[in-house]
Amino acid sequence: MAARLVEREEQLETLKELLGSATRGRGRVAVISGAVAGGKTSLLERFTEEALAQDALVLEAAGSRAERYLPFGILRRILDSAAPVAPDVHAYATELLDRVTDGTTDAEAAGEAGMRVMPHVSTALLRIARNRTVVMAVDDVHHGDELSLAFLLCLARRVRQAGVLIVLTEAVRLRPAQLAFHAELQRQPNCTTLRLPLLSTGGITRVLADHFSPSAAQRLSAECQETTGGNPLLVRALVGDGLTALGDSEPFQRLAPAETFERAVLDCLHRGDPELLTVARGVAVLGDAGSPVLLSRIVDLHVKATEQALQDLARCAVLHDGTFRDPAARTAVLEAAPAGVLSALHSRAAKLLHQEGAAALDVARHLLAARKNVEDWAIPVLQEAAEYALVDDEHDLALRCGELAVASCAEGPRHASLKSRLVSIVWRSSPAAAEGHLRQLSRELAAGRLADRDLVHVVSCLLWMGESRAAGEAVLRLQETDGKARAEGRAPAYDPNTLAAAHSWLTMVSPPVRDVLGAPHPSRTTLSGAPGALPLAGLETVPYDIPDNAHVQAADAVRTVLGGRNQADAAVGEAIRVLQRYHLSDRTLQPLVFALLAVVYAGRLDLALAWCERLLAECSGRNTPTWQAALGVIRAEISLRRGDLPGAAAQARHAMSRISVQGWGVGIALPLAILVESELGMGNHDEAMSLLEQPVPEAMFSTLPGLHYLRARGRCHLANGRYHAGLRDFLNCGELMQSWGMDAAELVPWRLDAAEAWLALGNPGRAKEYTEQQKARETGSAGSRTRGFLLLALARTSTDLTVRLKRLTEAVETLEEDGDRLQLATALGELGRGYRALGDFNRARMLVRKAWHVAKSCGAEPLCQQFMPGQGDGDTGASPSVRETEAPSEVEVLSEAEARVALLAARGHTNREIATKLYVTVSTVEQHLTRIYRKLKVKRRRDLPASLSDMSLPGIA
Repeated sequence: MAARLVEREEQLETLKELLGSATRGRGRVAVISGAVAGGKTSLLERFTEEALAQDALVLEAAGSRAERYLPFGILRRILDSAAPVAPDVHAYATELLDRVTDGTTDAEAAGEAGMRVMPHVSTALLRIARNRTVVMAVDDVHHGDELSLAFLLCLARRVRQAGVLIVLTEAVRLRPAQLAFHAELQRQPNCTTLRLPLLSTGGITRVLADHFSPSAAQRLSAECQETTGGNPLLVRALVGDGLTALGDSEPFQRLAPAETFERAVLDCLHRGDPELLTVARGVAVLGDAGSPVLLSRIVDLHVKATEQALQDLARCAVLHDGTFRDPAARTAVLEAAPAGVLSALHSRAAKLLHQEGAAALDVARHLLAARKNVEDWAIPVLQEAAEYALVDDEHDLALRCGELAVASCAEGPRHASLKSRLVSIVWRSSPAAAEGHLRQLSRELAAGRLADRDLVHVVSCLLWMGESRAAGEAVLRLQETDGKARAEGRAPAYDPNTLAAAHSWLTMVSPPVRDVLGAPHPSRTTLSGAPGALPLAGLETVPYDIPDNAHVQAADAVRTVLGGRNQADAAVGEAIRVLQRYHLSDRTLQPLVFALLAVVYAGRLDLALAWCERLLAECSGRNTPTWQAALGVIRAEISLRRGDLPGAAAQARHAMSRISVQGWGVGIALPLAILVESELGMGNHDEAMSLLEQPVPEAMFSTLPGLHYLRARGRCHLANGRYHAGLRDFLNCGELMQSWGMDAAELVPWRLDAAEAWLALGNPGRAKEYTEQQKARETGSAGSRTRGFLLLALARTSTDLTVRLKRLTEAVETLEEDGDRLQLATALGELGRGYRALGDFNRARMLVRKAWHVAKSCGAEPLCQQFMPGQGDGDTGASPSVRETEAPSEVEVLSEAEARVALLAARGHTNREIATKLYVTVSTVEQHLTRIYRKLKVKRRRDLPASLSDMSLPGIA
């Protein structure tokens, strides 16, 4: 092949000249040296073809590492080549050699005997050259045995006056035993040395031009040079991979190394000395992180041998600056290495790097690659590496580190602590996948082997997966055991505050667990001293700053807001302290979520949304699906309570898609409830019913999120005409909330829902009874949303039109401030119907039109059809000419900014929503409204002209 002779023409011509000299009776010796796979054999083969073409007798042999210690190995192969031409010479020389080796066990004696017969063998071979030029070609002579090398020296001294050309190929770096042979050979005046360099970029261009167009060859040559370093074997392999991948196509990008290239790399390594492959494996394992000294310790070679192997690897272009030129070469070395060898290399690398103070992640990668349990010193390294991997968002690496640490640690408290952290890591992406580990942790919890810092976290995880009762029983046993230890004067296993925190969290998320843990002792002070917090039986007062205090504070905030003691502001303060104090992490996720819920229950939706968005921003772009799912569902709940039905549904579905349904555990109640209520509001009753067919864990109904689900299911029954089923769900909510001491309409307004069901059943008396009960429970701090619900229910249960209009007016005013826009639309519509019944048709039309716009903005199509049947686009029936002439007369005195504010206010948007849409402050909106009321001669926003809601201005949808 022409490619074999690229940039080798000069050396070939030199060999031809030497052959000519031998033909004229002037014997010569040629030594071809070069890097491993540098083309020595190819040049030798091409030259022997030329010699045969000139009728020379070619006697061939090749050195072999495996036969290096076989006496006269190369010489016997030379004689075998001469056998067909000169059988008498072959027989004579073979007999001489057999006399030396047969029956001789003493190596020294055999060597002396061999030296005595060498002149006779040389003379016999020289007889052949009397009538014909002889070319003796020996490849890889550096692998020859000692006696054969001695023979070649003996022959080289005798060929100066014979028609013999000896051509040898050897490596650049020779072993000490080979140096004497090489030096003696070079002393011969008839010896010529030919050094083969690797291919240049120009030479590679010529190789590529045999297969591709000249322009493509020129374009690809530089990158090919970078990948192969000019090693002819690697160049041909890279071209072969390119031809396989491209077929008849022309390459437009760099040639990609593939299977042929990888095999060629391994061929290079196996052709050299054994140290070459050993050091290459060490470099592949260590990468560019170590020095030759460190590398030598890893591969268990002397430093000098390691440095020489590195030089040889650089000469053959496998390495460049101590690393592999191409990742494919490193991959080939690693994949071809036996598993046991690789494991040992990685283990030594990990230990040595750790001793030298390398980063935990670098050490851990070697520990993982070793694929076996680690020694005790490595467990803390794996722990540290897992934490750094999580910071770098390398979740899989962190998980593998955690799993290896757990597998390598013996049973006991340390193992339980490692297992707890592993659960946290797995939990980030899939709570369902952590369930198996959690079962083991449940046993560790029951056995009291968990550390204080892990106990509350494990309890909260068990709660999530619906194991609240088992967790409660375990905590109770720990309380009893520690109480007995204190009574006997022994040190308890746990800090009482830790057990108090677990108790607090359990009984907040799943209040029925109180039946397991026992009723609170009335003489005990409240946990953390917070208003509304529940005292714990048998435990001392818990100070404010305790381990896992985030759980305590979040639980207190929820209890405070749902305790029915007019403590909404206090609850918000407690929740904000949690949100401000604790960074989002695996252990604080659930407390932060419930702190957000406390703010939502307190009616501070704007504040809850701001914090929710901030926390979501913290985990955006990170591999934390569980975090994003839990926070996303809170954002969906906020959207639902603000009346944004499409937004709530979309956000809830996105949250549910982040982790599997099984991974949600009892928390599945909240996204399902949001979806059901959103779909009902948008008129998708079939979709809502199908959502209720989703299997849910039974333990869900013993938790706070389960109340949301019960209420949503009741609303779905009510919307589909199953009034008794809906009423049963509402009353069930009430029974649970009363028994749990969390009877707050901010959580679930079950009395108002029940009143609606009684009205649907045709029993206004019972409806009024439940409404009045809720009115009696109303506190001065009730949120505008809850108060709006109540006023709307009071209006519906009133038979006096005047009283009803008054209640509806109050409901509209309350909901306009910062309430549920969906309920605002309902209140506006009912107020409009009330004025219609009173005969005030203009006001009625204005209110219904506003109700339609608000309902439309909420995505509540059923309400839109209820207010204006058949009007899908907001047309109220007035002719275009009327609308076109009305609007200017009402806004001609308003500035453009005032007109925008007036339009949005007429459509039912709150001041805060107007400020958000127009990118101004709430104060600016209030100032605009004051001027608008004065110019239009109205007192309140509901008195704004109805035609404003039909206006359109640039930038206002």
